[in-house]
Amino acid sequence: MNAEELLKCEQLAVRLAIDAGRMMTTASDKQRRGHGKESPIDLVTETDGQVERYLFGELGKSYPDHRFVGEEQTNGFGDGQGLTSAPTWIIDPIDGTTNFVHNNPFTCIAIALAIQREPVLGIVYNPFLDKLYTARKGSGAYCNGRPIRVREPCESLAKALVVGGIGADSDPEKRRQMAANFGRMAFATHGVRCLGSCALEMCYVAEGYADANWAIGVHVWDLAAASLIITEAGGVVVDTEGGAVDIMNRRAIGASHSRLAQEFSRALPYQLQYERDN
Repeated sequence: MNAEELLKCEQLAVRLAIDAGRMMTTASDKQRRGHGKESPIDLVTETDGQVERYLFGELGKSYPDHRFVGEEQTNGFGDGQGLTSAPTWIIDPIDGTTNFVHNNPFTCIAIALAIQREPVLGIVYNPFLDKLYTARKGSGAYCNGRPIRVREPCESLAKALVVGGIGADSDPEKRRQMAANFGRMAFATHGVRCLGSCALEMCYVAEGYADANWAIGVHVWDLAAASLIITEAGGVVVDTEGGAVDIMNRRAIGASHSRLAQEFSRALPYQLQYERDN
């Protein structure tokens, strides 16, 4: 896919994200009502499904030969092939569903296009705060059309503001380990903020509102778009053990620079293991 074709993909995805955002902001109380999926704390709403079906349907009209992967219904990784070299749209219709259910504005739509197994296009849109983050591989990162960059590198983790939190895992031991990670970061940094949306937390690092973030137990649709936005903003994304990130591996650290990412990795008491998304 050449630069002109990728730009057309971005323009279409941005328009669809904004349209889908209106579904979120105009959702009724019934459409916002959450119920548990795999556990009582892992919520999904009627609007999640509506947004995903709309995005898949509209993108499929223009790109019928592409693969499509979403949080609520999988038409791609469900075939057992995992992330292939084929163009693949990876969509989280509502990242931060618990926030959405509780009328908290920190929630977003995340859309990525991956080619040759790597994200080449990332869009994260928060319709409640009207924040549109975009990135194309090699073209920089933007918020509402304005170029964004990570914050000037802080000297150490002790001077960093980080974002992250305790995931929605129902396993008591995993939640204990996540809480231990959170507690460690609370003492090891200037401060910890928990927004409740992995994609927005990563975008806040890209925009310079935080120095680093960590996410464990998330999925490829949480990571794909925002990880590209961070790197195009001048930051780095690594595995929580400090090596190269694998967006299918359900864990990542985003940071303003590699030294901070490595220090962050060493400071985490628990790495946690999850079954890969493929």
